[in-house]
Amino acid sequence: MSLTGTPFLYTTVVLAVVALILPLLLWSRTRGPKPLRVATRVLMLLFAQGTAVTLVFVLVNNQNNLYDNWADLFGTGNHVQQAADLGRDGTGGIAVTRLPKVRQTFTAASGPGMHAAGGVRVTQLKGRVSGVNAEVYVWLPPQYDEPAYRDKKFPVVELLPGYPGSAKAWFGSMKTHEQLLPLMRSGQVAPFILVAPRTNLLAGVDTGCANIPGQVNADTWLSIDVPKMVMDNFRAQPAPQGWAVAGYSAGAHCAVKLAVAHPGRYRAAVSMSGYNDPIGERNSLAAQNPALRAENNPFLLLKKAAVPPPVALYASGESGDGYEAGLALESVAKAPTTVHVVFLPRSAGGHTMALWRPQVPTVFRWLTLQMGQNHARGTDHSLTGRAGSAHGKAGSPTGTAGSVAGAAGTTPRSPSTGGSTRAALASGTASRAGAAQRP
Repeated sequence: MSLTGTPFLYTTVVLAVVALILPLLLWSRTRGPKPLRVATRVLMLLFAQGTAVTLVFVLVNNQNNLYDNWADLFGTGNHVQQAADLGRDGTGGIAVTRLPKVRQTFTAASGPGMHAAGGVRVTQLKGRVSGVNAEVYVWLPPQYDEPAYRDKKFPVVELLPGYPGSAKAWFGSMKTHEQLLPLMRSGQVAPFILVAPRTNLLAGVDTGCANIPGQVNADTWLSIDVPKMVMDNFRAQPAPQGWAVAGYSAGAHCAVKLAVAHPGRYRAAVSMSGYNDPIGERNSLAAQNPALRAENNPFLLLKKAAVPPPVALYASGESGDGYEAGLALESVAKAPTTVHVVFLPRSAGGHTMALWRPQVPTVFRWLTLQMGQNHARGTDHSLTGRAGSAHGKAGSPTGTAGSVAGAAGTTPRSPSTGGSTRAALASGTASRAGAAQRP
């Protein structure tokens, strides 16, 4: 029975109801010696509490797509077949553009939100370079199958979830495709192909979208294998001009890191409540040692870049959760790199889907402009034309988001601090020992 399926949800509901009724019916009717009666009543109470906790977990998980299946939940999943040393460029000397095309088999994806807005499709991709074997979800814009667009190639946005988190969250909890469908039809947002690859590749740890020989080649999976598959199977624009990457929480860190590290593969990146130092996620493999940590810190990559990368970065967040990381990037960005920082008030929703979901339309309007899709209506001169940033203000269209999440609003955990200052986390000078102390 699927962890996120309707049958399991209904089963937990039925069990919770039964567990509530049993004590009411049997409490005074239990027979036998007193120890037996006490034990029976205790078991009924434990059963009631257990089913209630399970039901709440299932509702929260279905709402936020934290765990995709039982293997993710129990930490038994492993999607890495091999992790060879692929070198600094992550290709292992393979001429990726010369690899033969591979046609993938796609099926209709299942789960909350997957059948909305024309439906999401899924395929199991065996990464020919990375050695990763995992699922990738794809949504096509409404124009894709229209006769007038039969010769058109479409821009692509790669969507990365937080940790823990499922790639499905962008279509389930975030409702990205449902929000964008009317905007694409009206011309307010460019008709992007949305691609959401699995990022939870190893049990119990966050890969930090890093290449770590012998463990995982997550960077190559996301920036080479997944784009190659999309180019092979869909009418997608070539990189870098036609490609962007967006994420929230740990996925936000990955999005900026991938764009800054690979300007030949991405034109723009979106970070919602992200961080720069990989140590922001205490279970990140990218924070294993100082060298690996520095190699995967976009702040340090920008600061040390001999030639500033021609990428556009969008960073939004609240004070202490993403905002300072964006300011740090802005402080070291030099043309042609651009950074747009958006401040969000504490009342906007915290480190939850309630904060990130309402930002989708604004983010994709920004992507439309940054990626040269000029047929979209409207312009925003604050977002173009110079290095640095234009700060969104609380209450403005770019600075407002959602309401506070309720009990079912639990999402990927907030970045770890462990006594390190937010400035240190933003710039990459935080203490790993300190971060590890956070409960």
